[in-house]
Amino acid sequence: MQLLPHLALVSLVSLVAAQDLGVPLSWRKFSNTRPIAERITIAQNAINQMTPQLNAATGEFNGIGYWQSGNVWSVLANQDHLAGTTTNKALVVNNLNLVFSRWAHYDQFGFNDDAMWWAQAALYGYRAYADTNLLAHAVDVWTHVTGYVITPAQASARKNPNKAFTLESTCGGATMAGGVFWQTSTSDQSVNSITTGLYITLSAFLAEYTKNATYTAAAIQSANWIKAHNINANDLVLDTVNAFDCSTSPASWLFTYNSGKYIEGLSVLAAVTGDTQWSTLAINILNAAVKTTAWEGADGIITEGVSTTSNNDGVGFKAIFIRGIHEAWTRNPSNTALRTLIHSYGDVQYNALLDLAATGSTYSSNWHGPPQAFTSWGQLAALDVLTSNIDTN
Repeated sequence: MQLLPHLALVSLVSLVAAQDLGVPLSWRKFSNTRPIAERITIAQNAINQMTPQLNAATGEFNGIGYWQSGNVWSVLANQDHLAGTTTNKALVVNNLNLVFSRWAHYDQFGFNDDAMWWAQAALYGYRAYADTNLLAHAVDVWTHVTGYVITPAQASARKNPNKAFTLESTCGGATMAGGVFWQTSTSDQSVNSITTGLYITLSAFLAEYTKNATYTAAAIQSANWIKAHNINANDLVLDTVNAFDCSTSPASWLFTYNSGKYIEGLSVLAAVTGDTQWSTLAINILNAAVKTTAWEGADGIITEGVSTTSNNDGVGFKAIFIRGIHEAWTRNPSNTALRTLIHSYGDVQYNALLDLAATGSTYSSNWHGPPQAFTSWGQLAALDVLTSNIDTN
């Protein structure tokens, strides 16, 4: 179902009410009985295998890219948040401060999504440690990236001050307002879901923490952009719209992290606004995303990003997806069916890692296995599963 802006809230509510949030019985091992202390230890042990890869001069990790390194810090902060510890605090705070001092707005390469991956880590760090410097880093990045968000006035005038081309006011009959440009280059024409989804999430968290309505309005505007432009007939989030000519990425470009980051942002936005249309939309997408054949088979184990011999961006995508659905679990405490679905899906990935892909406390990027020697990218992909499972189980 294509979720269009004119859909009435009552239609969305009736849709989710009619959905089947049941757990597919073909999924492999969708429960486990490990006590919470053991789950905390398993996750922290995996983190401890990753931290020796830290380059102390750069705040990044050997073997993975800049955006992926930012996501390692996200996991370490979330581990402490969920476990109620400060085990990783010094590493997280010191290195997020280091990288912020090295690159203005956390922007090393001119990619707005890169900057926001690090800002998101800073926000998770603020949530875990109440460190106001980290909150300030996130605000700085939000302010920087906001210059690359298409406003209603810019859509009408067909001009963004940071871009050297004429915009389309509308694509497919819907305004381009709220879309976020992927790159800071004046010639980059791409407005994509991951950059816009990150902006939604960043805005919604900042709205929650600061109570500033400016952030709420920004999150709503960008949430409406993805809803209008980039959800397919199967409720999965698509990738890119070209702001110059309205051309789009291939329909086959389906990546877990586009749906996952949007789910996360919508879940926080729903909590901030009390508007159930956002939680309803998040649940629709989540239910589709955990059951799609686009990135998993009947056993439910994610097959995206299984490169075992070299790193690539896709290896980091599925970790973002797991983190996003964990946020939906957190934000919907009374929705038993949804929480059971998320818990079960998380356990499928968790058990696959431990049963099929583990060598001690290190993990292959191929969650079907076989186990292999340590790689930074394989470890990165596993960390969010292990940490999120502290909570969802």
